[in-house]
Amino acid sequence: MRMSRYAALTMGLFASAAIATAAAAYDGTKCKAPGNCWEPKPGFPEKVEGSKYDPKHDPKEIAKQGLSIQAMEDRNKKRVAYFKKTGKWIYEVDKIPAE
Repeated sequence: MRMSRYAALTMGLFASAAIATAAAAYDGTKCKAPGNCWEPKPGFPEKVEGSKYDPKHDPKEIAKQGLSIQAMEDRNKKRVAYFKKTGKWIYEVDKIPAE
């Protein structure tokens, strides 16, 4: 008996959540182009750039991730080259013998 009440309550909660989500979903009436239906929330500017919400990221900070990825790829190339040459895998790049 408890299980069926619990199941009914759970199903009711999911159904009400689904109805609330469907009611709050964007209906696509203000699309600029097919598939481009983004619009800002009320009170936010149409374009973020130049507004008070613009994060103004530092280009040096943005470039750090690219440099980090490039360094990772270089280390992986060294590991793979040594493995192909010797058949022995060494994870620590500093421990790979110099040629």
